[in-house]
Amino acid sequence: MNLSTSRRDFVKTAATTLLAPSIITSVNAQPADGIIGHGSHRYKINADWGKLDSSKFPVKNCHEMVMDSKGRLIMVTDETKNNILVYDRSGKLLDSWGHEYPGGHGLTLWNANGEEFLFICDPNSNRVTKTDINGKVIFTIEHPSKVGAYKPEEKFLPTETTVGPNGDIYVADGYGSQWILQYSAKGEFIRKFGGPGDGDDQFATAHGITVDYRNKANPTLLITSRVHNSFKRFTLDGKYLSTIFLPGAFVCRPVIHGDHLFAGVCWSRLRYMNQTNNSGFVTILDKNDKVVSNPGGTKPEYRDGKLQMMVQDAAAVGGILMHCHDVCVDNDENIYICQWNAKQTYPVKLSRV
Repeated sequence: MNLSTSRRDFVKTAATTLLAPSIITSVNAQPADGIIGHGSHRYKINADWGKLDSSKFPVKNCHEMVMDSKGRLIMVTDETKNNILVYDRSGKLLDSWGHEYPGGHGLTLWNANGEEFLFICDPNSNRVTKTDINGKVIFTIEHPSKVGAYKPEEKFLPTETTVGPNGDIYVADGYGSQWILQYSAKGEFIRKFGGPGDGDDQFATAHGITVDYRNKANPTLLITSRVHNSFKRFTLDGKYLSTIFLPGAFVCRPVIHGDHLFAGVCWSRLRYMNQTNNSGFVTILDKNDKVVSNPGGTKPEYRDGKLQMMVQDAAAVGGILMHCHDVCVDNDENIYICQWNAKQTYPVKLSRV
């Protein structure tokens, strides 16, 4: 997809929306059973799933969650009393650890031939830390100026990592200088690509990254460009391929589960098409990059093959979904939502129906 063409479509959509404000209000009032979503991807909201005693296990922002091989749900928060909370699927707390990540933000699980590791991104401390599954530090990736990739004055505020099929580590500097930095499995710098800007191969808030293995013969990188309301696809060596434009949706990291791509939407465009507080939802795309469901959002609509504006369906979410920062999908296709700036609330579960 050509991003400049997509922007023209976006302007047309925005103009239509401003002339017809009814489409940015609730289009699907919340049914009595509290079910949200569309088509075959519909869910029941359980806002009480992850609640804990906040005096013992507080959270600030529930940033991201992954599921390990034992089915444990591991979540990172920027609360240094317990940066990591480990749940079972019933919402029971199994473990907590971590006090050294004041900006605990990105959390990636890597299964290396049966041994599992975590990568924790902390933009506040300007570093990425690899740990074992219990939090023992293995090594740290620090400011890229140390390997000659940045000038010392360039900002490095990493938000996400992913690991390639050969063990290479990709770091998204989403709150910093907007580069994607590629390292070997040992943390040796290889290259950087992207950078700030509005070009097809550039980023505006490169917030998330993952390897898309759905085409097993040709895995690619999917990288968030949140201000562009987009995911951008690259080769594993950093060459731009295409853009998935998601008008209205400030998407966070892409999460692949089966044939589908899931993402939290931190904000949508409501009043005057601006980024609007407390307007998040979840979006789900099929293997052809088509949006098939927006739990908590308006029903996806395509006109002449072009996706129309997507926004929160406020009546359906009833104030429960505010800023959906990440999703984790379990083996039964239930979704666990981590929220940023959500009154220090715990994760929300969407049970598949």
